[in-house]
Amino acid sequence: MSVRSFQSPVAAPLAIIFFLAIGPFHDERSPSFAHADDAIAADGENQTQKNPTRVLPGGKRPNDRRLGPLKDLGGYFPFDVPESKEAWRSRSMEIRRRLLVANGFWPMPTKTPLNAVVHGRVDRGDYTIEKVYFESYPGLFVTGNLYRPKNKPGRRPAIHSPHGHFPKGRFNDEGLETVRKQIVEGAERFERGGRHPLQARCVQLARMGCVVFLYDMLGYADSTQLSFDLVHRFGERLRPEMESPEAWGFFSTQAELRGQSVMGVQTYNSIRALDFLAGLDDVDPERIAVTGASGGGTQTMILCAIDSRPAVSFPAVMVSTAMQGGCTCENACLLRVGTGNVEFAALFAPKPLGMTAADDWTREIAAKGLPELKRLYAMLGASDKVMARPLVQFPHNYNYVSRAVMYSWMNEHLNLGLDEPIVEEDYDPLSIEEMSVWDEKHPMPPGGPDFERRLVKWMTDDARKQLEALRPADAESLDEYRRVVGGAVDTIVGRKLPPASAIEREKIGNLDAGDYFQFTSLVRDKSHGEEIPVVFLHPKKWNGDVALWIDGRGKSTICAADGSPRPEASRLLAAGASIVAADLFHQGEFLENDPPKPAAGETRKVKNPRLFAGYTFGYNHPLVAQLAHDILTLTAFIQSDDHGPAKRIHLIA
Repeated sequence: MSVRSFQSPVAAPLAIIFFLAIGPFHDERSPSFAHADDAIAADGENQTQKNPTRVLPGGKRPNDRRLGPLKDLGGYFPFDVPESKEAWRSRSMEIRRRLLVANGFWPMPTKTPLNAVVHGRVDRGDYTIEKVYFESYPGLFVTGNLYRPKNKPGRRPAIHSPHGHFPKGRFNDEGLETVRKQIVEGAERFERGGRHPLQARCVQLARMGCVVFLYDMLGYADSTQLSFDLVHRFGERLRPEMESPEAWGFFSTQAELRGQSVMGVQTYNSIRALDFLAGLDDVDPERIAVTGASGGGTQTMILCAIDSRPAVSFPAVMVSTAMQGGCTCENACLLRVGTGNVEFAALFAPKPLGMTAADDWTREIAAKGLPELKRLYAMLGASDKVMARPLVQFPHNYNYVSRAVMYSWMNEHLNLGLDEPIVEEDYDPLSIEEMSVWDEKHPMPPGGPDFERRLVKWMTDDARKQLEALRPADAESLDEYRRVVGGAVDTIVGRKLPPASAIEREKIGNLDAGDYFQFTSLVRDKSHGEEIPVVFLHPKKWNGDVALWIDGRGKSTICAADGSPRPEASRLLAAGASIVAADLFHQGEFLENDPPKPAAGETRKVKNPRLFAGYTFGYNHPLVAQLAHDILTLTAFIQSDDHGPAKRIHLIA
């Protein structure tokens, strides 16, 4: 194939994505295509008034699944278990790459020194608690508390513990009235432990012989450099000072185009927290588990999917085929296109995966999600290493009953060797002052808009350096360039060239125009429920070349106002080449009777009052990818058309 021209502003980046997605084109530049570089006259208004390329009756749109409702975070996300280990290996690599690309980790940011500070030791007799802070990115500090068992020499198992969306995070206090009600309902045992459930699980795990790191999610407790409202409540794009092409912040167009998100930063904090924990002298790096609930369950899932170091995973009240996580810190563009949380959790297989469910979006886990996970684990020879305990008598929680399930799971799979049942005992909680890492000797670092811009600039500069280092200089470096850059494009496009068996053509019209035939057809990708209106100009003396004509205004540009082929198209036909012109998605006939009628190239967004791109593009392909899908469909159609296989396919944009 050869790319001849990029005159349409829509088609230019589209053709580049198509090029990277399916591999290099054959550089077979035929002189007969030289005139295709001529500019196409911009008389779209006449084409709208008289359209000789019409395929469907006036007012009717293609029968295309993409015209239906968009998917959003409250949709249905089943996990389809692959048929074989080999198929799962391929699928898991694809989904893991999606997670990395969506979080801005493709390639992974350059790891800088943690510069960890541990201070303020509190002794509670059988365990100690220390205050910790370290730098994940330069200038961005992860804050938390480190719980250590006493009188247990040697390297010990460790628990990496993101807290989730509980009020005040690490400083959480449920209050006396709430905990007394929970004790009556059987959700908690003690007033003090129930009021501070995050501390309760750390204390119990330390008493079980584990080193535990409870760290702040962005915006909570001591982690205020990026505010709670920014990270978890962002809803309106009313920050013009964060939209400059030279200096920007999160949620801006510039940030989204570069894969820079608060979810990515939060996930990177989790990775660096794992670096910190695994690097401690008293931690066995081969026995690290991760557990968190709610948003901490999301972090548990994601971290265990993309990092090979955790040995045990226990995401509580989060793994579900239903709601996928409503916070901006749990969503990013590209993240869940064609996948979902159950499959994310499955990426940990065959290592031990435990879960709990509650009377929330996880309530159906026993019927939807767990059977598929069990089937996968059985296929991988690890049937006994996946479990979900539905505790639907309780609302969304990580209460004592749920924690008890987790303690038993950790005991078994971290080989703690403790007698069962493990019963959580009461303890003396820390005050906020005892927990907080910042004091006169350890002052709180600056935050706010200026810091946000500096952080994003560091991320941008680091990514630029890494991409520049990928510039190919020989065959080996070219392979790496294609793996990284081509792999990212594969994720963005999210589709391969479909097999011929998936392609169907319905012929609508046939006109004998003398030297050529003009066919109107519908070309379908049956596997995805997509339908493309196509005009096919086929010379009676065909030389085997096919020109795939791509234009931002659709297939009508192949003809002049009087219905005859444009001069550029006439020259192609005279040279013996066939021409395939189509209305790609959101062009031409796709725009008929679509109230309110969108402009060509305009994309839709989900019905979410919060104006965050990740709520739409985290679940749905961006328009440029959908256009690339149609080019792939048309390429497969050309390769299998009943007129005979094409010798060469020329993409003309």
